Amino acid sequence: MNTIFKIYATKMLRLFTILSVLFLAFSCNEDEDIASEPYFTIEENPTGLVADINGLTQSYVVRSNGSWEVVAQSEGDWVKAFPNKGDDDGIFKFIIEENNTFDARVMNFAFIVNGKEQPALFRVEQEANIPFITIQNAEEGISFTSAGADFQINLSTNVDWTYQITNGDWISEIETTETAIKLSAEKNIGTERTAILTVSSEDHPSLSKSINITQLDGSIVLEEHFDWLTYGSTIFYTTSGEKRMDSWIDEELERGWTSTPNTNSSNQQVVYARTGFVKLGKTGYGGDLISPKFLSLDEETNVKVTFKAVPYQTKAGTQDDNILNIGVVGPGTTSVDAFTISNWPNYDTDPDCTAIWEDAASTYTFTITGATNQTQLRLLGGDFALVGVGKGKNRIFLDDIKVEIIP
Repeated sequence: MNTIFKIYATKMLRLFTILSVLFLAFSCNEDEDIASEPYFTIEENPTGLVADINGLTQSYVVRSNGSWEVVAQSEGDWVKAFPNKGDDDGIFKFIIEENNTFDARVMNFAFIVNGKEQPALFRVEQEANIPFITIQNAEEGISFTSAGADFQINLSTNVDWTYQITNGDWISEIETTETAIKLSAEKNIGTERTAILTVSSEDHPSLSKSINITQLDGSIVLEEHFDWLTYGSTIFYTTSGEKRMDSWIDEELERGWTSTPNTNSSNQQVVYARTGFVKLGKTGYGGDLISPKFLSLDEETNVKVTFKAVPYQTKAGTQDDNILNIGVVGPGTTSVDAFTISNWPNYDTDPDCTAIWEDAASTYTFTITGATNQTQLRLLGGDFALVGVGKGKNRIFLDDIKVEIIP
């Protein structure tokens, strides 16, 4: 009996062991099947995206345990997923371009994980645009110097367009593109001028936009007010603080004005800086003022010179000689050789010597024929050597020198 029981128990133990092994094997296979089940989610579970006409870029965080892919369900290049595939967790973004069409647009995207499409689609929508024409800097307009130049009008539009220019016979077209009008302006040798460029659409006439194109005055060859000089006094007979040209600082000399060294006065440049004007000469010696070259001229040109001048008079009323000789350095012929500067100051009515500069009698004008870019204006108070000549003094104050092209 005991032997039979032992045999039975042994068989039952073997059976239990076999069943346990089979159970464990089945359980492991089941766990593996559960662990390998693919999943794909996007954080916060969005189901779609809506963009305005400007487009946008939106990023999303993926949680997944497999290889995934974002696939558009229809044709279109206005929106794309980037990257459009990945493995496990990751980030992708939808990039939506600006909508320049007049149609709203929709694109659905499917998510495929390990080759299996997920049940939900992701919907991307974008608003329709409306017809528009925009010209860059239309309100401010554009302006440039009198020198001839190429320039460009930038625009943005979603309609067919043409352009026209009013009062712009000095402007010619170089080329047009979808987003720009490239133009060239002739050199301006006259006064400031303005043209109007208008962009319009035959299909949408209400969309017309305009921009002003301004070219600065090209008739001005040289204009100087000496407001960068701040030495001495405005009162003519107060000589303290004035500064002779050969003592000017580099910044002042770089303005281009110069003077002939007077060999009779130790090669000094006998021109003195005051507050906003200059003085030619000193007792016994004259000085000249020579302008920068007329560099803006590109051919022989006739120009008009205007300047203001006042003769020297002491506080007590003693007057210098008052001859201002006129000439040029380089090409050109002046219409006059000299002026007698006779608008004497009145220290009783104008003690600070400021009102006299506004007096019409202080303004003098002449012309230069055949000036070029090598021409320089030259104004000389009397002569370089004045000892024993007339009163021995020929001091002249100068300001507001202007050279302009004669039309």
